[in-house]
Amino acid sequence: MTDSTRHADVIVVGAGPAGSSTAYWLAQAGLDVFLLEKATFPRDKICGDGLTPRAVRALIGMGVDVNDPGWGRNRGLRIYGGGVKVELPWPELASFPDFGLVRKRTDFDQLLAEHAAKAGARLLQGCTVTGPILDERTDRIVGVTAEYEGEELEFRAPLVVAADGNSSRLSLAMGLRRREDRPMGVAVRRYFETPRHDDDFMEAWLELWDGERLLPGYGWVFGVGDGTSNVGLGLLNTSKAFQNVDYRGMLKRWCAQMPADWRFDEDHATSKIRGAALPMGFNRQPHYTRGMLLVGDAGGMINPFNGEGIDYALESGRLAADIMVQALGRRTPAQRERTLYEYPRILKDEHGGYFTLARVFVQAIGDPRVMKFLTAHGLPHPTLMRFTLKLLANLTDPKGGDAMDRVINAMQKVAPAA
Repeated sequence: MTDSTRHADVIVVGAGPAGSSTAYWLAQAGLDVFLLEKATFPRDKICGDGLTPRAVRALIGMGVDVNDPGWGRNRGLRIYGGGVKVELPWPELASFPDFGLVRKRTDFDQLLAEHAAKAGARLLQGCTVTGPILDERTDRIVGVTAEYEGEELEFRAPLVVAADGNSSRLSLAMGLRRREDRPMGVAVRRYFETPRHDDDFMEAWLELWDGERLLPGYGWVFGVGDGTSNVGLGLLNTSKAFQNVDYRGMLKRWCAQMPADWRFDEDHATSKIRGAALPMGFNRQPHYTRGMLLVGDAGGMINPFNGEGIDYALESGRLAADIMVQALGRRTPAQRERTLYEYPRILKDEHGGYFTLARVFVQAIGDPRVMKFLTAHGLPHPTLMRFTLKLLANLTDPKGGDAMDRVINAMQKVAPAA
């Protein structure tokens, strides 16, 4: 590697959905961008693999072909709870498509990273970033050190993006800690060979019992369409019981209660049970500091209402790229900084009020009595459930929507930004 190849306009650390989205939009705008990924594709990621219409909109915007045979397509969400089953089609909206998708992350992440590379991003796999390079005079990040193909290398750029996930070592090295006043989730999942693999509804089970205890969270069954389903549990840390839960044991017990012909058993499992933490509600801030922008999980951009992070990862990547393109076009350092500080402000405008609503909600359902009441009294009411689906999946038309859209949009506006 010659020295000239190590300089770029922007360095993006991590090629998950957030990093690949950022790199794609930067490359589309003609900027020179490194996309550094420590793993080599294909690589797995713990996730439900389900994409709501919000994520689908972002993929379509990136020019990803969502009609190719690798995607499992679904029409809505089927919810179980309180002895009731409710089927809720995705809402008909001007702003969002009316379908969701499912695709395994081994495949999905590779597809997005390659999509960014095709747009012109310089993707390096097996490149482990070891730390930031700081300007001694200004204390700004001006690059990163990395190990690549047995060499210690330096990559330099005026802007660096931390897209390195929940643990975000780059953010930690820059002094950004997680906020303890934000909810955290845990997801555990397993794949099974099952006749339910091509169900055209994603399923959510709202009552998670651990013996006598009702826990805040939900179970899911998402048909991948390739002969397997992704079956998992997402739990929140807002209940007292959270610390003492054996998640893997709980998933096994939950699967054992399912009908035998669904085949959620050891004989039909195609993977081990694996788990991961879910950083929620902007739990690492500020999202811009000293030349570094945070996108996706690194900035805690998972929706506390439903545990979904891919849509916000893709959206934050596009927004961060737009801001950086504008900033690098400014003439003076002061003008550049003013532009870059718009990034956290716009993020808070877009999602801050919504994440605050979600935080209040998840604190409330940490009380098992509240959870019991909601499942018993909310599910039998179809209109209320349609409203709930729009709220939980953040699917509304900002202008010209129906009464439900107007109520949800108003709630977000009056809630303080997260």
